[in-house]
Amino acid sequence: MLDSVYDETKHKMDITLAHLGKELAGVRTGRASTGLLDGITIDYYGTQTPLAQVANMSTPDAMTIGIQPWDVSLLQAIEKAIMMSDLGLTPSNDGKIIRIGIPPLTEERRRDLTRHVRKISEDAKIALRNVRREGIERIKKMEKDKELSSDDAKKGNDQIQKIINGYITNVEKMTTEKEKEIMDQ
Repeated sequence: MLDSVYDETKHKMDITLAHLGKELAGVRTGRASTGLLDGITIDYYGTQTPLAQVANMSTPDAMTIGIQPWDVSLLQAIEKAIMMSDLGLTPSNDGKIIRIGIPPLTEERRRDLTRHVRKISEDAKIALRNVRREGIERIKKMEKDKELSSDDAKKGNDQIQKIINGYITNVEKMTTEKEKEIMDQ
C-alpha cells in the first residue's frame, strides 16, 4: 500500500524537476540557445502556436540564433513576438531567415539572472514540499482508516522525507550549475 504512495510522490516530484529544467533552460546565459525561445508563441492562422512548431531554429555560432520559418509569411509575426517578449533581444530579418544576436551580459544583469534562477529554484522546492504534504496526508488517511499501523505510518513519513531530500538535492545541484553557467560566461 505504501509503495503506491511512494510511486505517486516520486512521479509528481519527477514532473516538478522536469518543469524546473525547462524553466532553467529558458534563462538567458549570454550564450545562444534555442531554449531561450521556448516560451514564445506565434499567431498562426488565428491559433497561438509555439515558435518551434512553425520554424526551424538553430545556433550557427555561440552568439547567434537562426530562425527559418516554414512559411515565409510568418517572418513579421515571429519578429513581433520576439520583440514583445521580455528577453530583450532584437531580431533581424533578411527575407528568409531571422537572426538574433545575443549580446554579452553585464555584471548587473548576471546578478539579476542569478536572483531569478534562485526564485525559480525556490518555487520548485515549494512545489516539492506540497507533493510531500500530499503524500503524508495520504499516509495519515490510511492510518486513520486502519489500513496502516502507526509504526508503518511513521516509517512511511520517514521514507517520504528521504525521497524529498533527494529531490531537493537535485534542485540545488541544477540551480548551482545554472548560476555557474550565468556567472562564467
